[in-house]
Amino acid sequence: MPRALLSVSNKTRIVDVARGLAARGFELVSTGGTARTLADAGLAVTNVSAVTGFPEMMDGRVKTLHPALHGGILARRDHPDDLASLAQHGIGLRAAAKNFRDVLIVVDPATYDGLLAELDAPAGPSLAFRFDLARRALAHTASYDTHISRTLADFVAGETGIQRPAATTAETPASLTVHLAKLRDLRYGENPHQRAALFEGFPPGARPWEILQGRELSYTNLLDLDSAARIALEFTEPAAVVIKHTNPCGAAIGASAAEAYVRAREADSLAAFGGIVALNRAIDADAAQAITSTFIEAVIAPSVEDAARPILAKKANMRVVVADFAGMNADPADDRVEELRSTLAGVLVQERDRVDEARRPWGAGSIPEGLRVATRRMPTADEWEALRFAWRVCAHVKSNAVIFTSSTRTLAVGAGQMSRVDAVNAAVMKAVAAKVGLRGSAAASDAFFPFRDGLDALAQAGATAVVQPGGSVRDAEVIAAADEHDLAMVFTGRRHFRH
Repeated sequence: MPRALLSVSNKTRIVDVARGLAARGFELVSTGGTARTLADAGLAVTNVSAVTGFPEMMDGRVKTLHPALHGGILARRDHPDDLASLAQHGIGLRAAAKNFRDVLIVVDPATYDGLLAELDAPAGPSLAFRFDLARRALAHTASYDTHISRTLADFVAGETGIQRPAATTAETPASLTVHLAKLRDLRYGENPHQRAALFEGFPPGARPWEILQGRELSYTNLLDLDSAARIALEFTEPAAVVIKHTNPCGAAIGASAAEAYVRAREADSLAAFGGIVALNRAIDADAAQAITSTFIEAVIAPSVEDAARPILAKKANMRVVVADFAGMNADPADDRVEELRSTLAGVLVQERDRVDEARRPWGAGSIPEGLRVATRRMPTADEWEALRFAWRVCAHVKSNAVIFTSSTRTLAVGAGQMSRVDAVNAAVMKAVAAKVGLRGSAAASDAFFPFRDGLDALAQAGATAVVQPGGSVRDAEVIAAADEHDLAMVFTGRRHFRH
C-alpha cells in the first residue's frame, strides 16, 4: 500500500486531496494539526509518530526528522542497495524534490487536481508533471529561505539579544536573493516583438492587483498604472491622476473622487484621452459616471462601490483594477521597500523615493525641517498650499521636470527635458495649447536651477512662487533673480529625480 505524507501549514483543500488519495489506495500519514484536520473530516490517518516510533517534540518542530521517513525520502528505486536498505529497515515511504523521478512532492494547492488526474493516468504521472512538482517545491523552499534572510537583514545582535533597531540603517544588503513567482504571461512587452510576464511584487508577499473587468493588462498598462498610483498615494485628501506614458497629464485633489477626477482630466483634456487613471478613494457612482464619460484605458483605485460597477461595465474593454493602497503606502519604518531595475551593467537596487517633506501641511507657521524660504518674500497661505501640491506631483514626473499648478490641480507639465529651461518652455507650450493661464501659479522643479534663465522663464510665464531643492553653486544668482521678480522661493534641500 503506497503512503502519502501530508504536513501543511496552508490547509486549503487538503481534505479534498487527502480524500482523493485515500480513494486511490494511499495510506495517509500526517502530523499535528494536519492530522487532526483529516481525522475531523472522517479520514483514516496514521500519525507520523506511529511510523517513527517517537512522539512529536519541541512544540512540533521535530516530527518528521527520522530515518524511517528520510530514508524513504532519499531512496532511489533504480539503486538496488537503496531498496535493500528500505526492506531491511521496514521503510515504506518515498518523497522529495531531489527524488522526483520516483516520487511526487506537492507544495501548491493549485496542483491538487492535476495530481489526482495524473495518478489516474494509465501510465501514472508523467515525467514532465513530476519535474514540474519538483521545480515548484524547490522554488517554494527557496522563497521561504529568502523571506527569512530578508527579515533577518533588518535585525542586529545587541547586548539584550537579537532585535530590530529603532531606526534601520540606509545600508543595502551585502547580497540579495530574489525569488518571484510568475503571476501571468503578458501578451507582449513594450513592443510586440518582446516577450513579457508579470511576477509577484518585491519583496514577495505584496497583495497582487485584482482586475475586476476589461481586457488583460498590457506591459505598458502596468507601468502607467504604477506611475498613476504612486502620485495618488502622495495625497491623503481625495486625489485623482491621469497618466500618459508614465507622466501625469493631469493631477488634482477635490472634495470627492469625482471632483478630483474631473479636475485632473480637464488639466489637459486632449492628453487625457486614452489615459490611465488612479484614484486614492473608492470609485463611487459619481466617479464612475465621470470616468466613463470619455475614453480611458484603465483605472486603479482601492475599491469599487457596488453602485459603480454597472456604470463601469458599460465600458467593457476598460480595465478596472483594485489594489491595496494602504499596503502600498506603508510607513517605510515598518516596511522597507527596495526597488530593482535591470541594466546592462547589472541590477540596480534602491529604496523607494518618498516625498516625506510634504506629508505635513506647509505654511509660515509650520515649515517642516529642511525647508527654507530663500527669498525676501514669504509665500502667501495660498502659495504655500500650491507649492506643497506641486512638490508632491513634481517628484513623480520624468526629469528634467518643471510643473505649474494651483493649490488643487496641475496647470502645465514639462517632463523629461534636456534642460530646465526646456522643461519650462514645454510646460508653457502645453498651457498655451490648452488655453490655460499660468498667471499667479506655483511652480516646482525636481532639481535645482543651475542658472537664472530657468527662473526668469518661470516668472515670465506667470508663476509667483516656486519650490526647488536648492544646492546649486549659483543659488545666490537664482535667489537674486527671484527677488527681482518678487517671487517667493522655497528650498527643500531634497532632490527628486525620476529617470
